Amino acid sequence: MSINALRVESLSKSFGDKKAVNSLNLSLEAGEFYAFLGSNGAGKTTTMRMISGLLAPDSGAIEVFGINVLENPTQAKKIMAWLPDEPLLYDKLSPIEYLEFVAGLWKLDGNRAASLAEDLLKRFELWDVKDKRCEGFSRGMKQKTAICGALLHEPKLLLMDEPFSGLDAAIARDLKELLNEKTKEGATIILTTHVLEVAEKLARKIGIIHNGLLLSQGTLDELREENNMVGKSLEDIFLTLIDRQKA
Repeated sequence: MSINALRVESLSKSFGDKKAVNSLNLSLEAGEFYAFLGSNGAGKTTTMRMISGLLAPDSGAIEVFGINVLENPTQAKKIMAWLPDEPLLYDKLSPIEYLEFVAGLWKLDGNRAASLAEDLLKRFELWDVKDKRCEGFSRGMKQKTAICGALLHEPKLLLMDEPFSGLDAAIARDLKELLNEKTKEGATIILTTHVLEVAEKLARKIGIIHNGLLLSQGTLDELREENNMVGKSLEDIFLTLIDRQKA
């Protein structure tokens, strides 16, 4: 029997006169990989910030594995991780110190946290620089450190905004493999990406949003059938839907 990992109903958010998210509905099961696609300013990040509990919606409901995010934000955040498109780190800390800090915030068992930290830092090729301050890191190294921090407490729902930005090809491949492993273990992943090939290859379900409206969602085959575009690529479907909405 499938578990309802995420339920979003009639979610809306405005900033002044602009409707950033307009009555969005979304339902995901445990272990699903969901790609959230849209142009800049479409409402993707706003939606994910509301799901993560970092931004209050104007209206609507959000549940994560049965927990009401609006009524029990602390409980919900314990099983979620939010990775923004810009890595947020304490530059004076080293990667190992940063992960120790994250482990303390989540009150993780020390031995378990140390083991996970070592595995993650080695996987993302940061073990040799684990004691160096993050302030001297490249954008990609900072991104890798932030990813390690997001994964440390083994979240059941992982929200990732452009996670492949700044990563070289080898590390991007490792991250794809790791994310697939997480979904097989029952974690649910939502990511945004402007690289449609990544969404097409990784995601089981895809949602396309424009000006706060969710235009279409489902598997790639379902998107093709729903929009009378059988045999078309995700790029063709995405651009056609956006052009229709603009028209």
